[in-house]
Amino acid sequence: MGMKKAFALAALLTALAGSAAANPVLMISIDGLRPGDVIDAQKRGAKVPNLRTFMAEGAYATGVRNVLPTVTYPDHTTLVTGVWPAQHGITSNTVFDPLQTNMGGWYWYASDIRVPTLWDAVHATHGTVASISWPVSVGAASIDYNIPEYWRAHNADDVKLITALSTPNLLADLSHSTGIAPAEIFGENPENDAAMAAYAGALIAAKHPQFMTLHVSSLDHYEHLYGPGSKEAYDTLEKIDAAIGKLILDARKAEPDIVIAVVSDHGFAAIEHDVNLVSAFVAEGLVIYDADKRKVAAWQAMPWNAGGSTAIMLARPGDAALKAKVSALLKRLASDPANGIAQVIDRGGIAAMGGGPEPSFWVDYKLGYEGGSNFAGPLVAPGSLKGMHGFFPAHPEMRATFMIAGPGLKKKGSLGEIDMRDIAPTLAKILGVSLPSATGKPLF
Repeated sequence: MGMKKAFALAALLTALAGSAAANPVLMISIDGLRPGDVIDAQKRGAKVPNLRTFMAEGAYATGVRNVLPTVTYPDHTTLVTGVWPAQHGITSNTVFDPLQTNMGGWYWYASDIRVPTLWDAVHATHGTVASISWPVSVGAASIDYNIPEYWRAHNADDVKLITALSTPNLLADLSHSTGIAPAEIFGENPENDAAMAAYAGALIAAKHPQFMTLHVSSLDHYEHLYGPGSKEAYDTLEKIDAAIGKLILDARKAEPDIVIAVVSDHGFAAIEHDVNLVSAFVAEGLVIYDADKRKVAAWQAMPWNAGGSTAIMLARPGDAALKAKVSALLKRLASDPANGIAQVIDRGGIAAMGGGPEPSFWVDYKLGYEGGSNFAGPLVAPGSLKGMHGFFPAHPEMRATFMIAGPGLKKKGSLGEIDMRDIAPTLAKILGVSLPSATGKPLF
């Protein structure tokens, strides 16, 4: 089929889908929410009555098999596209930056997404689209009311920056209607998430979006600091539960026909050790590190950390000798169980798991180990965090959450395990729009 015919067919499908009966949809992402923390809440000691009630009202997955790597930005992009990172282009949280010239830049910009999103599909049918703090949403032209996730200095100037990047006057309008200052929605504490949830409720009441996305992140923050299942993590989750419970009530009051999906991007595992893989690359001469300037001076092969796994980039991917040298190094490191390496895969293995095409190898760590970044330290050191994700998606501990409830759903109760790629096509069907690029399938 020619390109013009393909685009024409996609447009026709979108138009036909948009003419069908549809429900508005709100997708709420609770970053780092493990499915068992809701399903087995009583056994685990998590007090989440609102999420438990919501789960009982509709359908839920016992686990969501997510993507390589199991980190926030690739997973969130799969949630709105229905494809793996190899297709959508958001292949990690951070942009690969071996010479550290990008100041720790992340994949913040919607222009980096290579396939249509749910935002695009709804916008194409003239439906109103809204989003608050969703990853990879800066500059998303199809979001009518947008407060994107973005940061730079982690100080008061970031509020000015987000105001400039958001839909004009949106923050001021929501602040006026809620009585909550814009500065209160920025941060990684449950109070910041509650403020964002209040903004979301006010936005739904004022603008009645056909599709809205909301991302709250304090649970992930506290699981990193104190570990999954810790008192601090559960205290945070309980506060999020209260905020989300109120948002659900407010959304249903404003839109009685709304369908709400509560999702997460990944699970979590406890951490005890950092694996400073880059120090081995320095010792092998593959990375030249200027200790005085605290930066990389040159590199031939470089680890690209993604939490519980590490991609390996080659400066010359077609250089057979370089590839063989790196392969031998990784094989030697993996042969010692004390180094915490579970497995190493090459480009064929990466492609089979839907990971990005850029790395030549990808290292998965054993649970309890994470990728470290000390260029001169020991290969294995005490963990710098108490909890981490980013491991290969085959680990059950990395399973994400999916719960959905609202009018017209034909299935309730457990859906078993599902594929994360199925969520976007499921919501597209409920929204009455077409997402032909998605490789997942509707659950209902």
